Amino acid sequence: MSQLLALALVGLLLILGALSAMAQTAFGRISRVKAHHLVQQQRRGGRALETIEDDPAPFINIVLLVHVLALTGATVLMAGVAREWWDDAGGIAAIALMTLAIFVLAEIVPRMYAVQHPEPAALATAGTVFVLGKVLGPVGRLFLLVANALMAVLPGRAMAKGPFIAEEELREAGAGEQNEEEIEEEERELIDSIFEFGDTVVREVMVPRPDMVTIPAGTAADNALETSLKAGYSRIPIYEGDSDNITGVLYAKDLMRRIHESHDRPLVSELARPASFVPEQKKVAELLREMQQQHVHMAVVIDEYGGTAGLVTIEDLIEEIVGEIVDEYDHEEPLVEPIDDNTIRVDGKTPIDEVNELLGTELPHEEWDTVGGLVFDLTGRVPQPGETVRYDSTEFRTERVTGRRIRKVVITTERSGSAEEGEAANG
Repeated sequence: MSQLLALALVGLLLILGALSAMAQTAFGRISRVKAHHLVQQQRRGGRALETIEDDPAPFINIVLLVHVLALTGATVLMAGVAREWWDDAGGIAAIALMTLAIFVLAEIVPRMYAVQHPEPAALATAGTVFVLGKVLGPVGRLFLLVANALMAVLPGRAMAKGPFIAEEELREAGAGEQNEEEIEEEERELIDSIFEFGDTVVREVMVPRPDMVTIPAGTAADNALETSLKAGYSRIPIYEGDSDNITGVLYAKDLMRRIHESHDRPLVSELARPASFVPEQKKVAELLREMQQQHVHMAVVIDEYGGTAGLVTIEDLIEEIVGEIVDEYDHEEPLVEPIDDNTIRVDGKTPIDEVNELLGTELPHEEWDTVGGLVFDLTGRVPQPGETVRYDSTEFRTERVTGRRIRKVVITTERSGSAEEGEAANG
């Protein structure tokens, strides 16, 4: 092979490497919805791009394969030409030169262009990538099989199609689509809720023990029915001794059927079904799957000492994804009531994370999950109504206390002058 031909091939391979880098970055910044819109606009390459975005993993694998082969081939050819000109020293110099050229011309420049102009970059390369994907698809699958075989002896797991998309990338994609008005605010919040659901533990969503409605095991059926109707619950835990010893769950339908079919006065212990128990640190995603498989709608949450910490229902778990579900029996006051830009009134069981998000504060949430728990920690005792305590620039005023429960707290945060001026300027 002549040296001029070899140099020409080096240039072509660098261009191919640059195009593959541009394609990989551009495809990652185009959603299926956007690709569909480009097809409707009859943009050239739109149909191929839509096909790629419907199932991107096989095509991305081929793009990566072409990228590696092109740049490796260019480096080998350039080193060979340089050795003919300047012996071994020339080969080493050529490798150093190619490293710089690849980094700038085949990596940084094409990827920066794809970030700034994702649509033109994706449309320009989609047709070629589509053809390569169809032609080299079996080769890509073969390399993936080899990679999965290696993963069998390494920490991690095999993947059916290739690397998974990171959670952060999907969140950023959702935020980007929101700017283009393709994903509504509610849809973006749902995406965030789904990701947060995987990190949430039962303790964060359960009904705490003091708020539980329970019935002693020795209660007569008609009295239990009255409690069930008054509380508006179809399932109520029953206990012996105290609520630390939950022995079962009473279903209202079992109770009403027994009262309707007989005239005796059975105790609720005779009608109770077995209770399900879960630890408070269990992931809610795992619990939801188990409850679906076992056809269980309620579980009793236990702490590390085996005592009752609270209870959780399927409705509680679903609400973590879709938000509060209100039915005809829900008459609770809202957890959060905005007063002004810097002040909110919250229920004592409001999660600290939610307050941080609403007010832009950085309240600690490692030891306490709720506002009530944090106020207890700051005061060191049960606060009196009207009592005020501070954490940094945030003030907590206890508004209502019932027994040892903090019911309502007014939270006020002092924003810095620069922040307020910035908001005023934006307004």
